Formats: sequence, C-alpha cells, structure tokens
Amino acid sequence: MIDKVVSSAADAVADIPDGASLAVGGFGLCGIPVALISALHDQGTTDLETISNNCGVDDWGLGVLLSDGRIRRTVSSYVGENKEFARQFLSGELEVVLTPQGTLAEKLRAGGAGIPAFYTSAGVGTQVSEGGLPQKYDADGAVAVASEPKDVRVFNGAEYVLEESVTPDFALVHAWKGDRHGNLMFHATAMNFNPLCAMAGKITIAEVEELVEPGELDPEHVHIPGIFVQRVVPVEAGSPQSEKRIEKRTVSEPAAIGEGN
Repeated sequence: MIDKVVSSAADAVADIPDGASLAVGGFGLCGIPVALISALHDQGTTDLETISNNCGVDDWGLGVLLSDGRIRRTVSSYVGENKEFARQFLSGELEVVLTPQGTLAEKLRAGGAGIPAFYTSAGVGTQVSEGGLPQKYDADGAVAVASEPKDVRVFNGAEYVLEESVTPDFALVHAWKGDRHGNLMFHATAMNFNPLCAMAGKITIAEVEELVEPGELDPEHVHIPGIFVQRVVPVEAGSPQSEKRIEKRTVSEPAAIGEGN
C-alpha cells in the first residue's frame, strides 16, 4: 500500500491551480479543513469554484479566501452568516448557485459513486426547477446570470427534478483520525459533509487530528476508505490551524440561589 502522508499542508495543496474547483467539508464552523484552506490562501491561489454547505464566516474558513477575492463561484446551501459574501454577491463580484442542502449532499455522494444525475422532489415548483434563480448580478444590481430550467418528470404520481452530480478537481476535508493509507474517521457532528466531499473529489486531501499506523483503525469504524483519499496531512495540536471555533455561542443567565429545583 502507498504511504499517502504529506509533510505539510502547503505541500499538500501546492498543485491546486488557479481556477480549480474544490469540494470543502464542514458545516458552519464544525469540521472545516482550516489548515488546508490557510495553506491555499498563503500560496495565493485564486479564481476558485467552491462546493460547500456554506462559505465560512468573515474571518474564518472559506471566508478567508472569499474576503481576498479568491473565490469566483460557489455552490452552497446556507450563506447567511457571512456579510462579505452577501456584499460580493449583491455587487456582482461573486456567482452563487444556491442549492437545497439535501440536494447538495446527494450531488456529492452521487458524484463519488459514479452516478451522473438523479431525480429529487426538493425544489419542484420553485425557481430551483423552473429556472430564473439569480446566480450573478451586474454592477447595477440587475440579474446577469440566472439558473436554467431543469427536467421534471413524474414518478408514481409525483414530480421530481433532475439534478446533476458533481466531481470537483479537489476535495479538502478534516478528519479526527487517519492512517497512512488514507482511511479516515470523523468525530461526531464533524462528519457532516466531509465524507461526501471526500468521495466526490478527483483528488482528495485530508487533514487529520491524529495520524495512526495502518491496522490501528478498526475497519468497522472507518467512515471513508483510503481508496477515496490521495493525501493525508497531520495537523499539529495547539497550532492556530487546529483551533475549533464556535459559530454562535449561546449561554443562559445563572439561576439565583434558591431558584429552580
């Protein structure tokens, strides 16, 4: 078996060119490949197309690339936490393909499974299927690019819209544990979109919190087998890239003495 470990995040992303398409794991700020995104930012790669549930926040995750104008187009589901994202979209600087979350997940999964397209009920009867959803504005605020109508068919009396799968040039994912052969385990909710992105990418790069030797991972607990992964990068504990941020911290006021049960 091939040892897929790369010494640094910088080396792992060094061949990602301008204009590449990237599937990026994570949900909000949970399970995002911060080290790989940071390395990509440091090397100056630009004109990117990202496929990700969201586009980070203003100063973290994909938001770092976005704020420097490195992302040309994004396919996303939820973009409400990034003010710079909204500004770029409404000013005509960024093309956005808003996609129902389950549809986005299946686009990635189907791409990894070799399925070119599939039918889903999500979006039937809306601009998702009928076309006309704004994807890019011009400088004056007029719609410059709108979505095209999609094929709709009836199965068992219900309508379904045809969606095409995605197979981006690269995938960047964050895993809890990984071995030298590229077998990966994800922890709790950090699993989110990471396995789907890992399947879909033509070249998948995984940053891992803990690198183990082949045979140390229980095969029954492996979430993504190494056949989907081409590069593995250990992320040093305590480094800035290992920080795990909370998108929204919500706390309650402590109860007064004597209150409650």
